[in-house]
Amino acid sequence: MGVTGPIRVVVAKPGLDGHDRGAKVIARALRDAGMEVIYTGLHQTPEQIVDTAIQEDADAIGLSILSGAHNTLFARVIELLEERDAADIKVFGGGIIPEDDIAPLKAKGVAEIFTPGATTTAIVDWVNTHVRQP
Repeated sequence: MGVTGPIRVVVAKPGLDGHDRGAKVIARALRDAGMEVIYTGLHQTPEQIVDTAIQEDADAIGLSILSGAHNTLFARVIELLEERDAADIKVFGGGIIPEDDIAPLKAKGVAEIFTPGATTTAIVDWVNTHVRQP
């Protein structure tokens, strides 16, 4: 028997980035679409984010990164999930991420990257399609 109930998503702002309006907009859109959303707040470490995702039995982690540290922070979250036998938690994210960095991030295990201009509808649709079905 599979897992039931709404999709659970941890939305997180890793690193030193202090701008979280976009993360809050995404969190609200996911919640309005019927998902359970856990927003971790600003200045989270990859360890804190992975701990929260495991404790909350999350299906996905959405990272918002505007600081330019996306290559390091995404990779560390993926690495920690693998170390903790939680690689089934999908990682997606968005922010100011250059086009040239998207393919290498996906090769490391990031499921999807949303760049500026992505609509909340597109993000909600992607989560509904690619993360565990309720």
